[in-house]
Amino acid sequence: MKAVVNYAPEPGSVELREIAEPTPRAGEVILRVRAVGVCGSDLHQYHGTHSWRVNYPVVLGHEFTGVIEAVGEGVQGWQVGDRVVSETAAVICEQCVYCRSGRYNLCPHRLGFGYGTHGAMTRYVRVPARLLHRVPETVSFEDAAMAEPCAVAAHAVLELSRIKPGDTVVVFGSGPIGLLCYQMARLCSPRWAALVALSTDGARLQMAESVGVAPILFADRDDLEGWVRRHTDGYGADVVIDAVGTSAVLEPCLRVVRPDGQITKVGWGPEPLGFSLDPLVGKQVRLQGSFSHTWATWERVLQLMASQHLRLAPMRRVFPLSQWREAFHAMQERRTVKSMLIPD
Repeated sequence: MKAVVNYAPEPGSVELREIAEPTPRAGEVILRVRAVGVCGSDLHQYHGTHSWRVNYPVVLGHEFTGVIEAVGEGVQGWQVGDRVVSETAAVICEQCVYCRSGRYNLCPHRLGFGYGTHGAMTRYVRVPARLLHRVPETVSFEDAAMAEPCAVAAHAVLELSRIKPGDTVVVFGSGPIGLLCYQMARLCSPRWAALVALSTDGARLQMAESVGVAPILFADRDDLEGWVRRHTDGYGADVVIDAVGTSAVLEPCLRVVRPDGQITKVGWGPEPLGFSLDPLVGKQVRLQGSFSHTWATWERVLQLMASQHLRLAPMRRVFPLSQWREAFHAMQERRTVKSMLIPD
């Protein structure tokens, strides 16, 4: 079967290769992949700019959904033909304090699909049954394949951010996580929520508007601090979400957040900060990191999808697996927010 394989750390070391079809081991199932999303981390591995260890060669793709094709020994509660979506923690130790307390997203031995073990940019993928969630009948495969980034956003905003009805919220980033964090923030009934983007974000800006984002502020053109102060009591936003993959974005986050407010950081950025963190201390700001998700987050997201609380279709563009390179470039060039691959 054909698969999109990242075979070496050098930039551009990704190609469509023929690989063997997997068979289920004890406690596992085989999924026939119906849709798989392209993540920013896939682009980083494609360009060799990632900051995490990769087990080369590896099939990319960790945002996926499908139908159970085969069931391994000992698997209970699942059968061939079930419509499912999979979490991303493909390998965990199941013994550490984090695994035992249900916070396996923080397991120090965690490995994910697409870098630690083979992902889903192919026809069939092997998945531990513990990762599976049932896809509601009213949810399409294309929406279900976006459950993973939705879970990232839900964990950051609904579970780790202290947004109260009537609060003011600023979200930095017009990528998939930024737009999903914005939608999650709106579910908390804020007084207003603003998105900070770049004026050069092109088609992403129209896609942001199509999912209900307003207002949109431009980091490269607007006086962000002045706007936020004018639209609050002069002190700043209650909660700021950083969903940009650049470390420097934390600096404007610190400028627009109010004293005793919160910044939730979702975006990765390997660069050193290069500025003082004194405002974090002087404003007594809570800086909250957010990583991945757990079982309850996925169940929450799937119910939000089933009840049509999330607008996902305008954010994505679908490609056949054979056009994976065009799908990658469409995201990189901001011609879409989320590229999605459909195996041939």
